[in-house]
Amino acid sequence: RKHQALMKQEMETILLRQKQLEETNHQLRERAGDIRRSLRDLELTDDCYEKLKSLPEDQLSIPEYVSIRFYEVVHSLRKELSDLQMKKGSLTEELSDYKSQLKCLTESYENERRNRSELEVRCQRLTLELADTKQMIQQGDYRQENYDKVKCERDVFEHELSELRRRYEVLEVSHRAQAKERNDLSKELATIQQSLNLLQKDKDYLNRQNMELSVRCAHEEDRLERLQIQLEDAKKAREEMYEKYVASRDHYKTEYEKKLHEELEQIRLKTNQEIEQLRSTSKEMYERENRNLREARDNAVAEKERAVMAEKDALRKYDQLLEQYRQMQLGTESKVAELLHQSKLKSFESERVQLMQQETAKNLSQCQMECEKYQRKLEVLTKEFYSLQSSSETRIIELQTQNSEYQARLDTYEKLEKELDEIILQTAEVEDEVEAERVLFSYGYGANVPTTAKRRLKQSVHLARRLLQLEKQNSLLVKDLEHQKEQVTQISQEVN
Repeated sequence: RKHQALMKQEMETILLRQKQLEETNHQLRERAGDIRRSLRDLELTDDCYEKLKSLPEDQLSIPEYVSIRFYEVVHSLRKELSDLQMKKGSLTEELSDYKSQLKCLTESYENERRNRSELEVRCQRLTLELADTKQMIQQGDYRQENYDKVKCERDVFEHELSELRRRYEVLEVSHRAQAKERNDLSKELATIQQSLNLLQKDKDYLNRQNMELSVRCAHEEDRLERLQIQLEDAKKAREEMYEKYVASRDHYKTEYEKKLHEELEQIRLKTNQEIEQLRSTSKEMYERENRNLREARDNAVAEKERAVMAEKDALRKYDQLLEQYRQMQLGTESKVAELLHQSKLKSFESERVQLMQQETAKNLSQCQMECEKYQRKLEVLTKEFYSLQSSSETRIIELQTQNSEYQARLDTYEKLEKELDEIILQTAEVEDEVEAERVLFSYGYGANVPTTAKRRLKQSVHLARRLLQLEKQNSLLVKDLEHQKEQVTQISQEVN
């Protein structure tokens, strides 16, 4: 109990202390809020600053002291900012002057080029006039009368001609350089044309192979037509055989037709989809067979109407069976075996029906043999197609490799151009011309660049020499401007 009483006393003292601390914390927060509110408007005028500066620091409040310090810092920064703005304005004026000088130089360059072209035209005219004057000088009378005058004119023309020759030599040097570049470009164009010719030859070769395949396909189609003609002949022979045993088949027709009808309905349900797909291709064949059937029907109608009806049904069913045998190929062998088994069962009933089934089996075997032949031919054609496809793929791979090589060459040319630009910029940054020339000679100025198309390094170097001084001055001014901008941004950040 004593221990509990002591603990209660300690707890009470701790709670009192905590309440006191909370009160002090609340008071300090209020003071901080008052200080924050008082520190909002810290800008001072010059008079206020002088009055507050004259007072001692002990008498000043916190916002007054902070406003004085803020005024001292901001005032100095504002002065620096105004100075920097003045410098910036002067530098922008100098920049505009330099730009105007550059424009003047470019205009003068264009004027010189125009004058050069005019002088070339004038030189041609003067050469023509010289030829005319030489012809006139050959005449004796004109020589005696106008000798002095012609001599003066000749001296003037010779002087002008010497100047024009000098200019012509300069132009000829530049023309030779351009001619070299043009020759290099023509060589590259010739290589590209050779590659194009090779591609055209490959295309012609593929076209020829395609034509050969189409010719083979046409031969196969002709052969198919011949086989169809043979089939039609076989049908005619079959019709003659039907006419012989029509009288004996009437008795067995009903039972055989019923069973065949059931089997054919089952087969029709299975093969309707395949028949619909191949109807479009076999319309001509059906029309021919229908014509033959109609002729046979007309001939048979004169003899017996009942026999014609039965013959029509049997012929239609037989045609459907033949179509199924052609379409199903290997899949229909099992069905044919079933039909043969049934025909053997029927053979016990009648020998004539058995003979008819044997004939149909022979025809079916022949059709199967022909189908196997066509399948073999199809396999040969597929092999040829795959070989052509492999050869075309190899050709495509070769062309892709060539394309990658050309891309690598292009990358090397781009790297060379970048290096040349970097060299010119490096020489522009050097102040001394002798050092700039040393830099250029160290990077291969005056030597042959190891490329197919010779780069115009000499021309770029001459242009760099002309624009060296202007680029130096411009680079210095840009550096000063960037430095001034950095200082302005720093000062603006500090002011913020």
